[in-house]
Amino acid sequence: RAEVAGLDVAREPRRVRSRIGLTGQYAAVDEGLTGRQNLEMFGRLFHLGNRPARQRAGELLDRFGLTGAADKAAKEYSGGMRRRLDLASSMILQPDVLFLDEPTTGLDPRGRGEVWEAVRALVADGTTVLLTTQYLEEADRLASHITVIDRGRAIADDTPDALKNRVGGDRIEVVSADPGDLDAVAKTVGRVAGGGLVVTDTPARRVHAQVADRVAALTEVARALQDDGIAVEDIGLRRPSLDDVFLRLTGHGTENHDAPEVAAA
Repeated sequence: RAEVAGLDVAREPRRVRSRIGLTGQYAAVDEGLTGRQNLEMFGRLFHLGNRPARQRAGELLDRFGLTGAADKAAKEYSGGMRRRLDLASSMILQPDVLFLDEPTTGLDPRGRGEVWEAVRALVADGTTVLLTTQYLEEADRLASHITVIDRGRAIADDTPDALKNRVGGDRIEVVSADPGDLDAVAKTVGRVAGGGLVVTDTPARRVHAQVADRVAALTEVARALQDDGIAVEDIGLRRPSLDDVFLRLTGHGTENHDAPEVAAA
């Protein structure tokens, strides 16, 4: 049983379709048409009529930062611009819920950032976005809620922070400038960590341990190392990443061909 926007998908499929939008994994725009023509065409396909379709196209071009390229053929757009145009076409009817299937596949970092900003703008305007992705950074940056799906089964469902807390809280990391100081660094970090597990990575000259009060721990370790005259190359607080979450929950990384997927909202 499933509901979308409070509607039963089996009993009220027509009403559900009128409340949703979909953007597939690859941009579905006509590259021979201009950006404006693409949006006007979609407007007419949704039975808006010529004048309302033109008006809506203009609104969406402005909203997605495409006004300057509105009259260029879509084939001249960058990957990020084509993706934003694709997102705009899915917003013709201002859906309550928008489904995005791996929206940044194949995009370079700039294009990915452009799409992220567009998605954030949609959410800020009140659209609920359900996003599937295998880019963990994307899920972390965009989602307020994440479901981890592994081999067809939902194995976790929570906020990004709550998922990270499953694999441990904040930890302090210190990289010693001198390998000979590692024992002293470990002793200092261990004292601040309250006797918890201290891990020493000798080749990397790194010591780290989980801490409860992140700011107080950082301050105390930095002061103690300075008082003892121990030079460090780096010191900082680290949080578990969603990579760590995947490894803990599934036992394998996302490079695996059966990589888990994230449904993020």
